[in-house]
Amino acid sequence: MNLESPKVTASKSQQEMYKFLTNVENYEQIMPNSKEKFEVLSSEKFLFQLKGMPEIVLKIVNTDEPNLVVLGSGSDKFPFTLSIHINEADTGSEVQFLFHGEFNAMMAMMVKSPLQKFINNLSENISKL
Repeated sequence: MNLESPKVTASKSQQEMYKFLTNVENYEQIMPNSKEKFEVLSSEKFLFQLKGMPEIVLKIVNTDEPNLVVLGSGSDKFPFTLSIHINEADTGSEVQFLFHGEFNAMMAMMVKSPLQKFINNLSENISKL
């Protein structure tokens, strides 16, 4: 299953945005309002929980400075990646989230809408930084 957020423009430069997104503590600032829990587990890993959802662990699994930050699932039960593409823009940077997960059809049907809403919220919150 592949999902993508709209591209948004942020006031931070491409390099500033890359630095922001490679610091896991900063993800708390862009979480949706429905966040119930956020905990930094290490310099590359954090846990969060949204209202009515299970806890999710994300870790930085790949980077390509200053263009890309890839977060991966901390659970083998739900393998997925969340790639954050950062491009230079006139007034800062352009950011887009791409989600890729390997789910069976039933699971994909259940999680598609909440996941799309989640990455759209992340994207929207990035644009407010």
